[in-house]
Amino acid sequence: MFSEIIKGYLTTGKQAFEPRVTTEYPEVKRPVAPRFKGRHELKRYDNGLEKCIGCALCAAACPADAIFVEAAENTDAVRYSPGERYASTYEINLLRCIYCGYCEDACPTEAIVLESQYELAYYDRRSAIITKEQLLVAVPEGGKPTPQAVPPGRFDRAVPEMKDPD
Repeated sequence: MFSEIIKGYLTTGKQAFEPRVTTEYPEVKRPVAPRFKGRHELKRYDNGLEKCIGCALCAAACPADAIFVEAAENTDAVRYSPGERYASTYEINLLRCIYCGYCEDACPTEAIVLESQYELAYYDRRSAIITKEQLLVAVPEGGKPTPQAVPPGRFDRAVPEMKDPD
């Protein structure tokens, strides 16, 4: 019995001189894996238009029913996306989300992307529901914020101004 106690002390003593495997989390953040699925983001085109066209395929694909999308019509005076519609309301309940990535797979325009942000903390249930304004990425350099006014039939996904088809 005494030999087992000594054996335990020796094991503990050896471990005391091994390098630490614990990272000091708030100060040192470990890199995430390339395929990590973290917090959602709504992407934009280079000219600032939103990629989301309000089709709600992401909401239909979500097995946890965590996404709510409400669409509205684009006009030439008020344009949010290059399509006929845009998402006027886009909300994700992160308490319900299981981070499966089905919303990302279902999106035809690659508007919703699960990025690498994993620091998600909430003090109440309402702050766990993130809105379109919180999801949208910043306007790219050289782009214009939405809504944009565009001449009739003159909008493009990738460049600020379309060239004449002549």
